[in-house]
Amino acid sequence: MRTMSIKPKMHTMSINIANNNLERQVLNIVLWFLVALAACYVFFLANMVFNIVERKSLEAEANTLSNQVQDLELQYLSVSNKVDLNLAKSMGFQETKTKYATREYLGSIKLAKNDL
Repeated sequence: MRTMSIKPKMHTMSINIANNNLERQVLNIVLWFLVALAACYVFFLANMVFNIVERKSLEAEANTLSNQVQDLELQYLSVSNKVDLNLAKSMGFQETKTKYATREYLGSIKLAKNDL
């Protein structure tokens, strides 16, 4: 009788040990998952901060380039207003007679009408 009572206790102990190992594995998986999520969060947060800083520096550079373009446009307008016929003649340019290219009329082609 005594041997029969020991067997169920051994069986319940082995189930508890197996259940305890399963709980530890599940806990380890959940903890590793949380660590991975925290690492992803830190990575994405750092990436966003880097992009914000980069965007601000690019905006400043675009503003500088825009100012340079405005200065060049003003220089172009001031120089283009100075160009006239007298300046061209003083530089050796001459007016030319205009010649236009034209085509001669070659006639037309008549197609025979077929009544079908």
